Amino acid sequence: MRFLVSVFIYTYCFLFCALEINAQSKPTIPEKITNQNNELDEVVIKRQTSLVKYSANGTIDVNVANTLLSTSSSVNELLGRVPNVIVAEGQISVLGKGEAIIYLNGILINYERFAAIPVSQISKIEIISNPSSKYDAEGKAVINIITKRNIENGTKGTASQHVTVSKFAGASTNTLLDFNYTKGKFSFITNYGLQLGKGRELLYTTRTRPNPDDYMRSELTTEWKRQFNNYSNFVLGLQYTFSEKSYISMAYNGNVEDLGGVVESRNAIDTNSGTSFYATDIAKNDVLLNQFVNLNYNTITDSKGSSLFIGSQYSNYNGTVKDFIEENSFLDAINERRYLKNNVGSTINIIAVQADYSKKISENTKLEMGLKWSQAKIQSGTDFLTADTDDLNFEFDDLLSSDFKYSEKISAAYLNYGSTFSQKINFSVGARAEKTNYDLYTNANGIQKFNKNYTNIFPNLLLNMDFSEDLKMHFSYVSRITRPRYQALNPFVIYQDPFTTIEGNPNLLPEKTHAFEIGALYEKFDFKLGYTYKIDPISGAALRGDNPDSYVLRSLNLEKEHTLFTSVSRSFTNKWWSSTNTISLNVSKAVDNFYEYTSGAVKPQIYLYSNNTFTIPDWFKIQVLAWYLGDKSYGLRHDDSRSTVAIGIERNFFKDALKLNFIANDLFHGFRLSGDYNVGQTEIYYHRTLTTQYFKLIATYNFGNSKKANYKKSEIEQSENNRAR
Repeated sequence: MRFLVSVFIYTYCFLFCALEINAQSKPTIPEKITNQNNELDEVVIKRQTSLVKYSANGTIDVNVANTLLSTSSSVNELLGRVPNVIVAEGQISVLGKGEAIIYLNGILINYERFAAIPVSQISKIEIISNPSSKYDAEGKAVINIITKRNIENGTKGTASQHVTVSKFAGASTNTLLDFNYTKGKFSFITNYGLQLGKGRELLYTTRTRPNPDDYMRSELTTEWKRQFNNYSNFVLGLQYTFSEKSYISMAYNGNVEDLGGVVESRNAIDTNSGTSFYATDIAKNDVLLNQFVNLNYNTITDSKGSSLFIGSQYSNYNGTVKDFIEENSFLDAINERRYLKNNVGSTINIIAVQADYSKKISENTKLEMGLKWSQAKIQSGTDFLTADTDDLNFEFDDLLSSDFKYSEKISAAYLNYGSTFSQKINFSVGARAEKTNYDLYTNANGIQKFNKNYTNIFPNLLLNMDFSEDLKMHFSYVSRITRPRYQALNPFVIYQDPFTTIEGNPNLLPEKTHAFEIGALYEKFDFKLGYTYKIDPISGAALRGDNPDSYVLRSLNLEKEHTLFTSVSRSFTNKWWSSTNTISLNVSKAVDNFYEYTSGAVKPQIYLYSNNTFTIPDWFKIQVLAWYLGDKSYGLRHDDSRSTVAIGIERNFFKDALKLNFIANDLFHGFRLSGDYNVGQTEIYYHRTLTTQYFKLIATYNFGNSKKANYKKSEIEQSENNRAR
């Protein structure tokens, strides 16, 4: 394994400016300030910006603008570079906590809406490892993405072009356009991003049953050669500010994913009866259109800073799949050919409304309460047509085809109270109640109907202790729930070859989590120690199908899981160097007594992260990011180590109007997902290679005639950020 572990060097450097005005004397006020416009000249102080800021309650603020993170082509890629965040196989997790839910400016969004966020509009990211009851109970942690706020009158825009070259996958391009206009009380924002080119993913899997009486070994290689015909996202937003204390905003955004290319699957199966070989080629023709409409109102209700927020969101997803599958089977020197058509239509509609009220009783006491209601309706139909001869006379296949309907309603209410015992101790205590009702129908493997209702109460507690300016500690208890994804419940078939399919599981149960954490902030070192207990944790495995040699990849519930973790982090900045460093250790043990997993060793996993920016004044910036996630053995499975090393260089031209970035990502191609587990008397090994090693050139041009708005306007924007927290 080729990986360079950065040496953590800590230095202190403080830069500050002070301006003292003698209250007894009358200052001289320039004419430009005394005029009616009250327009202030801008004072720019250039210094290194720290990547992260650690809070005493365990929350981490991560700056995105002007860092290596801002060169990411997607939000998914960006989060993979953020400290303490792990992105793998479509899941976003916070180290030691588990899967996170995503918020955008304080509003819960799902993965599809998350994928439509333009990176160029992101200001910072909050990693909330101990979320209060105001946040939905779905997910073990919260990642709140905060976009840039336009506080300038006039026009402002950027145009950015990304060109990515990868030896593994080929070339792709990303074109990003942003435009902002503000005049008086009106603000308008729009942006558009377009990705074209190629992507690639390679998965090698072995499935072995060593028992001589039931011997079988399958070597399966699946290669996704993706063609991005049109991957684009778009945003149109309008805000009207009634006064210094209230505003209303509306946004329409979405994304299009037009995916072509081919999936090539090669499966060699060796049994007591002989050897067979199966070759499957799937011509992809998948189109997905996601649309979202938001309407939000925010107001300050009194002089103490109490606030009311009312928000609504409508989401619509329409997906179509028209795949053509060519299948060749070689058994005893006999070649059999079959053709299949996989036609899928799916629609998801989600409506959500929420109201949050924060009452500031005193300077140190606050009461928060809120209500939320959401409804989701999902409908999909999967039609498989098969033809065994070259005349392509297709017939409907009942076994592979299915219909799915799902309707879910969630009602929630929360109450959170925060106050202080003294100047050194403050606390927050609250609870969130959520009632879930859903109906599920599917005719896959026979007609199945479910109607379930359940109500849960999720208490939480946060205690902060400020012993001194250099030592701050916190203790937290948080209870959460993770409901199965809609796709995980849908038992429709994703076809890979005659012996390998991916199917949903309508019998999945929600996963419940209880998390405890003790943390300390000591002289800019951030220490954490935590324990997480999961009931019915959601996992996945390749289970034996109806055919003795077939396997179905399916989500499932384990019995329970224990995780113990500890970490220490440190950031520092000076005039020419900014560095963020984390080292973490966690131990997990999963338990299952239903799926016949073979229990194995439990070993600790190490995590190392270092992000460094070096500035050579008037020349360029060099940014170096490296992280390493070690081997993980947690009783039922083993995950191999993975790592990334990325280097970037940035140079500004024409008074910062033009910016050029060059990125070399995953230099040693260390980000590969692999591991093994034994289930149902089958030994399974997998190794997944992704398009993470690439070179990227980015050119960004800034244009516009914007001018700073008055001081009061900037204070309004600051109050919005406070509400999002």
